[in-house]
Amino acid sequence: MINQNQLIISTIQIHIVEKCKKNDRQAQMQLYNQYCDGMLIVALRFVKDTMEAEDIVQEAFIKAFSKLDQYRAEVTFGAWLKRIVINRCIDVLKSKRQRLIELEEHHLNVVDDYYESEWLVDDSVTIDEVKAAIEQLPEKYRYVVMLYLVEGYDHQEISEILNITEVASRTQLSRGKQKLQIALKTEKNGTRS
Repeated sequence: MINQNQLIISTIQIHIVEKCKKNDRQAQMQLYNQYCDGMLIVALRFVKDTMEAEDIVQEAFIKAFSKLDQYRAEVTFGAWLKRIVINRCIDVLKSKRQRLIELEEHHLNVVDDYYESEWLVDDSVTIDEVKAAIEQLPEKYRYVVMLYLVEGYDHQEISEILNITEVASRTQLSRGKQKLQIALKTEKNGTRS
């Protein structure tokens, strides 16, 4: 249930977006200031260079402002913009020949939901250790794991963003989580024994 404060914020945001659609520079600056830091954090999860991440955020805002007529307020402006930022990050990574490895359907095993519920990590593992372990994953697993666990996208959205099938998304997530779990156990056993 939406409380009154959320409704007021949503109404204000829709009003600002409507002003942006009319090329109101102050409204555009207001949205930019509201979201630029958060979008930079998202971009830095994918590209490690701060200047490159800043460029991606700038390009994402330019694209968002030029495509505002496509924004339907079905999701928050921030969620819509975040998707643009992630898509731009992936485009940049692909263009740098750090392309995602595409797996063919016949090489994939359908992932059983059993593994989804059995994924546990020791309580003593820190967020920083998880982030570091994700960074060490092969690219084909890293992006799916990041989009699913960190960004909160579902398999349908991941398949659209990465241009892979939902089966590939599920399989890469399962294998990525297995590798992540092994890396975290190895890290704990290596530092604690």
